[in-house]
Amino acid sequence: MLLRARHYATGERVDIVCTNGRIASIQPAGPATPDSTAGWVAPTLFDLQINGCDGHSFNSEKLTVETVRHVVDTCRRHGVGGLCPTLVTNGFEALRHGMATIRQACESDAAVARAVPAIHLEGPYLSPEDGPRGAHSRQHIRPPDWDEFQRLQEAAGGRIRLVTLAPEHEGALPFIEKLTAGGVVVALGHTMASGERIAEAIKAGAKLSTHLGNGAHAIMPRHDNYIWQQLAADELWASIICDGQHLPASVVRCIVRVKTPARVILTCDASSLAGLPPGRYGEWDQEFEVVPEGKVVVPGTAYLAGSWAFTDRCIGNVIRMAGVNLRDAIDMAGARPRELLGLPQRRLEPGMPADLMLFDWEYGGEFRVRETLTA
Repeated sequence: MLLRARHYATGERVDIVCTNGRIASIQPAGPATPDSTAGWVAPTLFDLQINGCDGHSFNSEKLTVETVRHVVDTCRRHGVGGLCPTLVTNGFEALRHGMATIRQACESDAAVARAVPAIHLEGPYLSPEDGPRGAHSRQHIRPPDWDEFQRLQEAAGGRIRLVTLAPEHEGALPFIEKLTAGGVVVALGHTMASGERIAEAIKAGAKLSTHLGNGAHAIMPRHDNYIWQQLAADELWASIICDGQHLPASVVRCIVRVKTPARVILTCDASSLAGLPPGRYGEWDQEFEVVPEGKVVVPGTAYLAGSWAFTDRCIGNVIRMAGVNLRDAIDMAGARPRELLGLPQRRLEPGMPADLMLFDWEYGGEFRVRETLTA
């Protein structure tokens, strides 16, 4: 297969020849007739926080292998070649079922297994406080439990590679140490921890702030607060939701400038309601609303419940909001999350897997995925 497009990092128009699922060569565009063309080409994206879409939730007690496959296929149409299915705060049996079903999907479908190298557990070890808790169910919030986690990891077949928790819980620090020793990346999120506790969590092994700037109180001390503390900690990477709803441009710009594109990860945090028309829907034993401007809210509150958009929308947004270039924007949504999780990279180089995103984009305009190729 011969592909022709501009290289996302150099802007050069190139011909990419793919053979047997790998990139065979990359050369300046020539006279040959390509099989497929687009404005640009880049490695596929990787989103470490996808909760579901189209009314399907990884957290559902009715999750099936077919549902997992549907979410993977839908994300692929948005340039997402890899993702972490994210299970959020829930009862043990619902979490166990989700983990076991994702494992079954990976073991029965090679395409799903390629797309899902890791699972993200966001909760249930979060703050029970209104604000930091966000849309997570209060009734299922609980302190870290190592035995419970081990049973979930067993159900997942060892695929849990990222855990978001609130470090202020009793027992959280030794829990972080055990996760880190087992090769699991620990993220701080949905927390109201003190600066001292955040520092202790970092020393114990925490490496990431989950969707920094969200999952927080609406009003807090202007200087001594957990957002500033995490932003100032050079040891912590930061994921941010750049869907245009969760963070204003000024906040996105500050986070990217402080952390730099080398330590910022773009996520869409797509909810199970991503892609659905406006209306009210039931999920996680709660009611949520998709509003016309394209966001998911807890009715009657200012709290968001994940995103309505997908990762591709975050690319154009972060360029406009933070002033980064196309290469950095795409790497923040692909190379950086893979680096954090210790996963193999996807680069535009001969010999690499042909996991490619063909898209159109002009500065200040819409980012539109034309085609996603995986091997």
